[in-house]
Amino acid sequence: MCNHHTIPTQFDNARAEAFAYKMMSTLNAGATALMLSIGHRTGLFDTLAKLDPSTSQQIAEAAGLHERYVREWLNAMVAGQIVVYDKETGCYHLPTEHAAFLTREASPDNIAVTAQYLPVLGSVEDKIIECFRNGGGVPYSEYPRFHEVMAEESAQTTVAGLFDNILPLVDGLTDRLREGIDVVDIGCGRGWAVNEMAQKFPHSRFRGYDLSDEAIAFAREQARTLGLDNAVFEVRDLTRWDEVDAYDLVTGFDVIHDQGRPDLVLRAIRKALRDDGVFLMQDIAGSSEVQNNIDHPFGPFIYTISCLHCMTVSLAQGGLGLGAAWGEELAEQMLRESGFEQIDKSFLEHDIQNAYFVCRKKAAQKTKAA
Repeated sequence: MCNHHTIPTQFDNARAEAFAYKMMSTLNAGATALMLSIGHRTGLFDTLAKLDPSTSQQIAEAAGLHERYVREWLNAMVAGQIVVYDKETGCYHLPTEHAAFLTREASPDNIAVTAQYLPVLGSVEDKIIECFRNGGGVPYSEYPRFHEVMAEESAQTTVAGLFDNILPLVDGLTDRLREGIDVVDIGCGRGWAVNEMAQKFPHSRFRGYDLSDEAIAFAREQARTLGLDNAVFEVRDLTRWDEVDAYDLVTGFDVIHDQGRPDLVLRAIRKALRDDGVFLMQDIAGSSEVQNNIDHPFGPFIYTISCLHCMTVSLAQGGLGLGAAWGEELAEQMLRESGFEQIDKSFLEHDIQNAYFVCRKKAAQKTKAA
């Protein structure tokens, strides 16, 4: 039961003013984030990074865009202290230190990629409000750009570190992939990770499963373009997945918490693995307890993307609706309840958003001391 005695009885003017300033800063930051997304999608950040200080007309011509829109965007970037403006010359400039976090060449550090989530999530606000009133959820089909943005984000966090950082988390895995094993990536989206691995390890056999027809069509076309005969993609509802002893490696990159029934999916993963197989799971780094996430660098963002996507797409399937902030504690609990006996958790320096779990069906046998 909540303790009402901890609520202050007198109005604190200083506290109120500080909060009002925080709200103003929030509005400005939100507006700036929307313009970051536009700057990325139009290529304006990439254009600015290659130009000397230039007028809005020069920048618009270099980017192939209309000057009046470019000028208003530039002024928003100046007000947001992203772009520098010289009133004497009327020229705009993107400092090198800012470009290092805003251009395609800056990947995997391009924060403008992540900013795209905000307008995508905002596009379903009306439908989410209906869910607040009536329950239920918003299905994947209502997010027309989500897979596109997710694929670009995944290219930065997952694919960029796949061979040097992520796969080496499993001892000996790279060598096994070179020799040839059976791999499935669940919730594969547009298939970037699968197709990258299939190119790198031609002797291994890869499959990708996802609920989205659009994402699978994109993955198949990419595999065809790359001439890959060891990468197969299939539209599949993972809650009805029933393969036995079929894979040496199952990967799930930022996908388990989105499932309607993560519990059923985790059990299916264990069942699909061979005895010496490994489940490599990437999911959101954070706690299952909200008080532990107050100082999380992405705390508000995680709960927002959860409410407007992760949680609601699960509820739309009649699922558990765990959301993106299900937390490492619950993740480990559900992995153990699904039958995984050995779970090793790691974090990567280049990826502050995610935790990585290496899961095995049986715990490693300890060698007795001589």
